[in-house]
Amino acid sequence: MASSDFDGILLGMGNPLLDVSAVVDQDFLNKYEITLNNAILAEDKHLPMYDEMSEKFSVEYIAGGATQNSIKVAQWMLQTPGATSYMGSIGKDKYGEAMKKDATAAGVNVHYYEDESTPTGTCGVCVLGGERSLIANLSAANCYKVEHLKKPENWALVEKAKFYYIAGFFLTVSPESIQLVREHAAANNKVFTMNLSAPFICEFFKDVQEKCLPYMDYIFGNETEARTFSRVHGWETDDVEQIAIKMSQLPKASGTYKRTTVITQGADPVVVAEDGKVKKYPVIPLPKENLVDTNGAGDAFVGGFLSQLVQGKGIEECVRAGCYASNVVIQRSGCTYPEKPDFN
Repeated sequence: MASSDFDGILLGMGNPLLDVSAVVDQDFLNKYEITLNNAILAEDKHLPMYDEMSEKFSVEYIAGGATQNSIKVAQWMLQTPGATSYMGSIGKDKYGEAMKKDATAAGVNVHYYEDESTPTGTCGVCVLGGERSLIANLSAANCYKVEHLKKPENWALVEKAKFYYIAGFFLTVSPESIQLVREHAAANNKVFTMNLSAPFICEFFKDVQEKCLPYMDYIFGNETEARTFSRVHGWETDDVEQIAIKMSQLPKASGTYKRTTVITQGADPVVVAEDGKVKKYPVIPLPKENLVDTNGAGDAFVGGFLSQLVQGKGIEECVRAGCYASNVVIQRSGCTYPEKPDFN
């Protein structure tokens, strides 16, 4: 494909957040009732933790947000400026400016909605023993309005794209926007993909998630999310392979593409279900001492996967690229990567 064919081929929508990342101790986790390998929305009891993190621990500020991470990684893998676009809501403040600069430098075409009255969202990333826990204070990210999407210059990004990726986290913010995009994708034989994103999404946003399910051509998630999804749907199985098959066989809105379920399991093999069959792909082994943190690992996997999918590559190549990208990211702090990928 010529580089012009890639122009705006992949569009992401989600919650742009600034990661406030630190290696913490068990006392800190206990104090704020934080569980590792989880992602939650901040409650009032969590609000003091962001300041406490910067006082007690060595904090890094990294542009994040699940969908934005995946889009940036796909962009990095593709190495074609403007191949990806992204929409979400930030505040009119220094964090918002930093985020815009970061994403633009990464080559992503960002069209943020800028909220005048609310600060840019942050995500506390608590790291212990390489495992991470995410506590998101959405703030401005929660203010995205479907009116922004409908503006001609923004809807043009939807028209131009052939692939869409939206993390489940955006279901809590703008289900109306997701509805417009998924219906456009189905009507125009484009590929619509989403992520389970977190146990709380599968559990407490089940109804909005269910409305999207028929439109999902690819569903991403990890083993914990898959098991929560199974429990919430009364499937009475914890077997990730069985769950992946069942998810791939749920009804579809459009018959253009069969559904593929892709479940990552940390260091264990990636489970891919399509056509009622499961394939498992090993991840790249990494010595424990090389692990910095798992923040962004799942996001990077999706980004790597999508970078090949948009090029028409087969599932095996997509998974290989996903494993490559997540292997790079877990050896660095947050969802960051070197200047050029070394993937061939």
